[in-house]
Amino acid sequence: MATIRTSEDPRIRIDTLRSALGGDHTVRSTDLSSTERVVEAARETDALVVDTGVPVPAAVFDACERLDVVARAGTGVDNIDIAAADDAGVTVTNVPEYCTEEVSTHAVSLLLTLFRDVEGYDRAIEDGRWDWTDGQPIRRLSEQTVGFHSFGGIARRTAEKLAGFGCELIASDPYVDADEMAAHGVEKVPFGDLLETADHVSVHAPLTEETRHSFDRDAFERMRETAILVNVGRGPIVDQSALRRALDAGEIAAAGLDVLNEEPPVDSELVGHDDVVVTPHAAFYSEDSLVSLNEHIAEDVRDVFAGDRPDGFVDPNAAVL
Repeated sequence: MATIRTSEDPRIRIDTLRSALGGDHTVRSTDLSSTERVVEAARETDALVVDTGVPVPAAVFDACERLDVVARAGTGVDNIDIAAADDAGVTVTNVPEYCTEEVSTHAVSLLLTLFRDVEGYDRAIEDGRWDWTDGQPIRRLSEQTVGFHSFGGIARRTAEKLAGFGCELIASDPYVDADEMAAHGVEKVPFGDLLETADHVSVHAPLTEETRHSFDRDAFERMRETAILVNVGRGPIVDQSALRRALDAGEIAAAGLDVLNEEPPVDSELVGHDDVVVTPHAAFYSEDSLVSLNEHIAEDVRDVFAGDRPDGFVDPNAAVL
């Protein structure tokens, strides 16, 4: 009988895990809010299921001989020391595609909300105004160019949805060739051209040292004054101070953010800004995505216990945060 400890995150559904794991396994939700708590829990468990807020540094793997697998309940694994896990013989898994439909829809929703000034109209009506000119100027979406920073699965699905509006689509991603992008109706461009050409930019990149603060002061100065920035990737890809400065200076028009540097934010310079829409890292969510997430976690954990390579295996030699 194996023991599985999970973090106290509502996206981790204990009943679904138990049902999908089968057998006589013990699945228990545990406070994993600090490294010390993670180490303590990991000493007594065969598998850890963690969300993005749970730190899993080398100290966890140094102290826990029993641990077989750390399953990330989501996509990014920047909170897990992948190299230390590999050295300790611990398998790390994630579920990269469980919310492709949801995140792509959320990205489009943020863009449309800002593009059509939905919140601005709503605020004006609350203030007693009823005037369509409050949203001026609004352009025709079919005549806009939308650029993608990174062009993985979620960006591709977002591109499919925006193609239905008739948008021109471009993308910058050094790891995807031009022919592959063209197959999705997207033109490959250098990052600098993306900034200068796109009417709006949607960020889908993973967090690496290469992508951290890709959108800094210089990047915003190169973007169009009417541009909307959407970030459904990782918060630190955008330099938040530089973004606030760009918004205040009129260097870009607006930002839709599902991810921030600090979550939840404390005294954020962006929350409450008239030209910013913030959602609470919720782009992944639908009831359907959570069922898929937990079923995939259970399948991966079961495969590790059986000595098989899980579908969600994170290769330590190619892990992308």
